[in-house]
Amino acid sequence: MTDSSADASMQFKNRTREGWNKAAAGWDQQTPQIHQWLLDITEAMMDASGIKEGAQVLDVAAGAGDQTLMLARRVGAQGHVLATDLSADILQLALRNAQQAGLPQVEVQVADAEQLEFPAGSFDAAVSRLGVMFCPHPLLALQGMHRVLKPGGKAAVVVFSEPRANPAMGILMSTAVKHAGLPPRDPYQPGGLMSLGKPGLLASLFAEAGFKDVRVQKIPAPFRLPTTQDYMEFAQTAASPIMQLVSTLDPQTQQKAWVDMAAQLEVFQTPDGWEGPNELLLASGTH
Repeated sequence: MTDSSADASMQFKNRTREGWNKAAAGWDQQTPQIHQWLLDITEAMMDASGIKEGAQVLDVAAGAGDQTLMLARRVGAQGHVLATDLSADILQLALRNAQQAGLPQVEVQVADAEQLEFPAGSFDAAVSRLGVMFCPHPLLALQGMHRVLKPGGKAAVVVFSEPRANPAMGILMSTAVKHAGLPPRDPYQPGGLMSLGKPGLLASLFAEAGFKDVRVQKIPAPFRLPTTQDYMEFAQTAASPIMQLVSTLDPQTQQKAWVDMAAQLEVFQTPDGWEGPNELLLASGTH
């Protein structure tokens, strides 16, 4: 990595850290909705990574720890889950949530997903739910996950698939970009919401990182809420990449952007509630 690219990567991570520090409380408050949204794929992620009672598990980019608690319950009192994240603020919420749930087998540690400086062969499994896609160099994260696994250990990650399968997320991002006066973004640019959704990319990165028996599955994961406004509340309080863009605007333009998003997202309102289509990728591989 050249000095200029290293500087750019560091600046990107600093912005990401600051963004998630600001979004931490909102993401935590939205945990019940997020839990329901991602429940099935989180169970599938744990199955794909072979997590059993007594396992030592690394949770990369853990956020406020919804999936961390699920991991801890699966490994039981004899197991251990180390939750890592770039944001210290959001990790403190993960630790608090684990303590309140009576799960002392959870530990947290601030760590860059691209620099997992743990001893080689330390974990039975490594997972990341909606985290690795925010890495500017996701191969480094996957190589780190591979390195810290025991022989035969498994890794599994969940990321967004391609833009056409995630139209609600696309509306949020494209509208924020438009109101910021920026040119349209490449949806696959590194570090973005759908950066790993490009067909074939995730499987290729897993293989390059050294994993065997690589498998990638597309899994529908619609986000169901009572109304469009409920989704807008999620976007305004917990969706850090969108919040970061909108926060650069003056208050009047911010309001126009949110109103524009809500109007477009109304297309997903049905008589039975709001349902935003989402498609996720579940990728797994063995050390």
